Amino acid sequence: MSEPGLFGKAYRVLSWLSLIGLVVMIALVMRKAPAPNVPTDPEAAARAQKKFEAADQAKAAGQPAEVALDRTELNSYLAQNLQLEGGQAPAGGGATTAAGAAPSASSSAPSSATATDQQPTLEEVQSSVKDVKVDMDGDVVKAYVIFDFHGKDMSLELDGHLRAEGGYMKFEPIGGMLGGLPLPQSVLNSAVDRLMSSPENREKLRLPPDISDIKIVDGQAVMTYK
Repeated sequence: MSEPGLFGKAYRVLSWLSLIGLVVMIALVMRKAPAPNVPTDPEAAARAQKKFEAADQAKAAGQPAEVALDRTELNSYLAQNLQLEGGQAPAGGGATTAAGAAPSASSSAPSSATATDQQPTLEEVQSSVKDVKVDMDGDVVKAYVIFDFHGKDMSLELDGHLRAEGGYMKFEPIGGMLGGLPLPQSVLNSAVDRLMSSPENREKLRLPPDISDIKIVDGQAVMTYK
C-alpha cells in the first residue's frame, strides 16, 4: 500500500529537481561572461592597414606576400570596420570578412556591395551585435560576442580552428559557451554547419581571390597571398 505514496514523493522530488535545473540553466545562459583582456593601442589599426598595403605591393612585384596580425591589430581593425549596434558604418561602407581581418581597399578588398546585398533579417541580427573581440592562443581563435536579446545583453564565446577550403573560410569549433553555460560539441558543430552552409552567409565567407589561406599561427592571424 505504500508504493503509490513512494511514487508520488519521487515524482515531486523529480519535479523540483527539474525546476531547479531549469532555473540554474537559465541563470547560466543569462550570465554575461567577462570579455578577454586584449591590449589596446591607438596605432594598431594603422599598422594593420600598412601591412595589407605592403602585401599588395609585394604581390604586384611578383614576390611572396603574407600578412600577420597580432590580437591588438586584429581587434583594432575589427573596431574600425565592423558595423555594431549604435555604431556608424565604416568609411566607404566596406565590410570585413568573417575572420574580421579584411584586406585593404585594393584588389584584395571585398566589394562594398556585400553590405547592401544583405537580407533585412541579417541586418537585424548584425545590428543586435554590440561588441566583438577576438583573442588567439597558439593555433586557436577565440571569438567573444556581446549581443542584445530582447533588451538583455548576452555573451557568446566560440573557440576553434580557422582555415581556407575551396576559396571559403572554414571554422571548426572546439568549444563554446552561451553566457556561463558550456555548449555540447554536437550543438556547436550543428550550429556552425548551419551558419556556414546558409546561402546568405556562405558568400560572406568567400575569401578574396588573391588570398590562398588564412589560419592562426603562434597567436597571430596569418593570411597568405597567392
